[in-house]
Amino acid sequence: MLLTISTTYQPATELGYLLHKNPARVQSFDLNFGQAHVFYPEATEQRCTAALLLDIDAVNLVRNKGNAMAMDQYVNDRPYVASSFLSVALADVFGTALNGRCKQRPELVVTPLPLQAQLAVVPCRDGEEWLRRLFEPLGYTVEVVQHPLDELHPEWGDSPYFTVTLSATCRLSELLTHLYVLIPVLDNAKHYWIGDDEVNKLLQRGQGWLEKHPERRRIAYNYLRHKHDLTQEALERLVIEAAQSDEEASEIEAVSEETSEAEAIETQSVPATEVLEEQAGSETGQEKSTKKRVNLHEQRLLAAFEVVKQSGARRVLDLGCGEGRLLKKLLQEKSFEHILGLDVSYQALELAQKRLHLARMSPRQRERITLAHGALTYRDKRLEGYDAAAVVEVIEHLDPSRLSAFERVLFEFAHPATVVITTPNAEYNVKYETLESGKFRHQDHRFEWTREQFQDWSRQIAERFGYQVQFSPVGPEDAEVGAPSQMGVFSRHESVA
Repeated sequence: MLLTISTTYQPATELGYLLHKNPARVQSFDLNFGQAHVFYPEATEQRCTAALLLDIDAVNLVRNKGNAMAMDQYVNDRPYVASSFLSVALADVFGTALNGRCKQRPELVVTPLPLQAQLAVVPCRDGEEWLRRLFEPLGYTVEVVQHPLDELHPEWGDSPYFTVTLSATCRLSELLTHLYVLIPVLDNAKHYWIGDDEVNKLLQRGQGWLEKHPERRRIAYNYLRHKHDLTQEALERLVIEAAQSDEEASEIEAVSEETSEAEAIETQSVPATEVLEEQAGSETGQEKSTKKRVNLHEQRLLAAFEVVKQSGARRVLDLGCGEGRLLKKLLQEKSFEHILGLDVSYQALELAQKRLHLARMSPRQRERITLAHGALTYRDKRLEGYDAAAVVEVIEHLDPSRLSAFERVLFEFAHPATVVITTPNAEYNVKYETLESGKFRHQDHRFEWTREQFQDWSRQIAERFGYQVQFSPVGPEDAEVGAPSQMGVFSRHESVA
């Protein structure tokens, strides 16, 4: 199997630095299914081409009974076509470039370069149209040559094999990432076991582009070898990560504290009554009043924090912790002995690490907090043994069909003594001038409940899992439509504790 990557960026030989492979010599690497060879057919300042050649040992694959996908026959197309073997080789041989790192030329890592990738033989039984539907939405110019079954017998028709050339001006890491994910999608026959780890790989490598891809559902389905449960999990987490990514975009750019479209909508209607008065004393003992505008999301966090603090909890969960705004408040409260923040978004957890300055935190303080990657619709024993849990503006991102799984994960299995949940109040949406009637505050909300709907759902949970529940408004309250957010505080019955 042969993959070539070319550039006309000048000097073109800088490609060797990005790939961490010297154009002046051939390099070989042992893989568990054969060998990979890297060489440069051309390397001038005007044009440079790197080639990755896989030499797959098909006979050994058949004999290796421990392989997740043993071959049924010794004669097969595995040594010749782009498949999951190539994805593994990309990660092993070009891993540093795939992850977007280069010490010698760090500026080139983030520079869009004129790149061309050619896959010598690609299996695609769905034809040229499917190839284009995969790569063209990512900005590639796609050239496709379909091969006949037999050149000596054209009447036999065309084969499902293509030579594909992709051209674009993009970062090298983007090109490698797209190939890493989409090659197995085309081949649809991964050579290793597919489990939960593959969902994590897909979301990690698909971050920033997969959630916007028009074929994301089929990409996930093919990548995960048609496993419906894993596909459903991946799509659910993708929706939540996409929403959080939108909400955190301005955090990344350091433009504004108010990160999401939803928050922008909510902020527009903040009345004067939301301006909080803070008293500060001077050296002479005179007091002066300073005004600070607190946005709605900050009010949610403060409300949840106060509930958790007043509960007397020592061990606290922040579920759907995002970039760590609530975690930061919880860490400042010394009565909390341990705090766990869980989120489905790698990007959010990375932002949380930066926001909390974990790298510079003292060892004693660092022991108080754990950041964990996971989903709220699957039982996670890491969540057990905590006194309180905060779930701030999270449930509306879950599909209604998955709420029952979330309920069991939190209230049955984790079973903290106190749970605080906030969610938008749909009745208040009429107060947002720019929000069209019938639309949600954020495009990735799966639902938005009225106060009655939220309270009915909460009371059913309380009755089923042995809790009592009380409700409070969050934000400025209107006499007719209530507050913009609503909060339910669940307290476990003493008899159940």
